[in-house]
Amino acid sequence: MWFPRAPICAIRWICVCLCLISLAASHRAFSQEKKLAEKQDSEDHKSLPNIKAPTLGGKQFWTDHHWRQGWKIQRNALTGHWRLIDRRKVRHAWGSRQACQQQLDQLVATTDRSPARIVILIHGLLRSSDSMKPIEKALEPFEPWSVASFEYASTRAPVAAHARALDEFVQSLPTDCQLSFVGHSLGNIVVRHLLGDWDRQQRTRDLKRTTEVIMLGPPNQGAAIARQLSKVGLFEWVTGKSGMELGPEWDEFQAHLATPTCPFGIVAGRLDERAPQNPLVGDEGDFVVGLEETKLDGAADFLEVPRLHSFLMDDPVVQQAVVHFLQHHRFR
Repeated sequence: MWFPRAPICAIRWICVCLCLISLAASHRAFSQEKKLAEKQDSEDHKSLPNIKAPTLGGKQFWTDHHWRQGWKIQRNALTGHWRLIDRRKVRHAWGSRQACQQQLDQLVATTDRSPARIVILIHGLLRSSDSMKPIEKALEPFEPWSVASFEYASTRAPVAAHARALDEFVQSLPTDCQLSFVGHSLGNIVVRHLLGDWDRQQRTRDLKRTTEVIMLGPPNQGAAIARQLSKVGLFEWVTGKSGMELGPEWDEFQAHLATPTCPFGIVAGRLDERAPQNPLVGDEGDFVVGLEETKLDGAADFLEVPRLHSFLMDDPVVQQAVVHFLQHHRFR
């Protein structure tokens, strides 16, 4: 389908500007903490001086590697130093990973009682774990599962690195519980890479205890919008290697991804034809990911909802569908 060149260019620059604004906000939030890190030797195996206070943000710079009862050990993508934060995102230690682990062991004892299942939430590109809060709140009233939200610096490393961090995150969870993954956008590609890694490493036990995967707006066939915007020089600077892997590098990159062997469901946004459409995506889709791009052979169920890509998690219909799939392996 032909579209006037001027609107296409305008939409390209709007998307780029929005991404730059988001990145700039993360830079500002992170700058103070980065200056502190530069004053200290972050490779020291001792815990550095710490004031217990809420963290300054920098959500595009921190990746989770360890989880225990809501507490997290995270690594900074730029400085390489580590920090320990609690459920309220208050920092209790920073410096080396060993120091953070020791502090975690002192503050939070391991429990003898493990949940039957842990649902792991994984956000998308340029987002944070906060974007998955609506799904987390929808899941909280139900048993027998607990919820753990995985945060990663989506723009600061390739998908393979995100998958390795997710693997460490999973290995820190109780070993006798089942696992379910609920991902949004790029988060689903990280999960598929992790499953592929487990298959290549013959990690049969981890594969078997993964009981469901629910994909919200997944670019399972790559993303046309990433291929188009990659022609703009700033795209890789804004989205990092992960954005390029979804776009011009997809054909080579997709060989690393696995199709889940457990039941998996896909939720795709499909805007009304009367709504404004993104010519970089096409007539059918959620303005960011095309409807056909979400599809993956073998899905146990497929649900279309009239929602924008970024707000799939906010839709009550989607929230109810996620809960229902975790219980029955179908959305309705």
